[in-house]
Amino acid sequence: LRDRSESLATAKPVVEAPKPKLPPAPNAVEQAAIIQEVREYALNYSKGLPNFLTTQVVRRYQAGAPGSRYNRSSSEPSWVQVDLLTLRLSYFDQKEEYKLILHNNSPTTQDFKSLGGATSTGEFGSLLRDIFEPRTHARFEWDGWATLRGNLVMAFSYSVEQANSQWGIEYEKKDHIVPAYSGRILLDKDTHVVLRVTLNADDIPPSFPVKMATTILDYDYTDISGHQFLLPLKSETQMSADGVLSKNDTEFRLYRKYSAESSLT
Repeated sequence: LRDRSESLATAKPVVEAPKPKLPPAPNAVEQAAIIQEVREYALNYSKGLPNFLTTQVVRRYQAGAPGSRYNRSSSEPSWVQVDLLTLRLSYFDQKEEYKLILHNNSPTTQDFKSLGGATSTGEFGSLLRDIFEPRTHARFEWDGWATLRGNLVMAFSYSVEQANSQWGIEYEKKDHIVPAYSGRILLDKDTHVVLRVTLNADDIPPSFPVKMATTILDYDYTDISGHQFLLPLKSETQMSADGVLSKNDTEFRLYRKYSAESSLT
């Protein structure tokens, strides 16, 4: 076999492409200055937004939580779409208002607040603001360079203790807790605007029905009446309760200037 294979062409050794050289990490003084810059941006974010309308599309999924009676294995969840929500979200005088327009592509008059299942709010400033509020006393640490949508970005991890938390989880409109939480913020490396926020609930009391809650919120620049604004692009929220995993995939579409004549077709 050795003699017969001597004349065969041999494959060239695989050479890994050189990894791109990353910029040096900002030093401690630079990191503190960046966080202070982002803090001022986050606390004033809502004030800089125009009055607008947007279409919010939410695809809601469920799966058995690993180890539960609905999913005996520990493998990746098998998501099944439960329903599809289409909402008209109006942002006027720094306040959000949600109106459910379609449920599974059929017109509905049901109130969004009375809708069962997993829902989330706060994408337009309150989630970001609560992290950077001075009274929250969030701790930030440099977490290296990361890639988001093909671009190199800065990453900082953060954590908020339960005593200072202002973020809440509600279960079936009767049980409510305000847990500690932690996550990451991804920043544009040049302008330092926030492009992604992640949030994970920490140390949820064992007696509370919700066992896990996470959110990923992405921002991107969007045109409204000829002006560019950094606005929510999409989000993903996951929760685990009663042995069931819930996932909401949300997209924000068709941003447009708020006016009395605005309508959704």
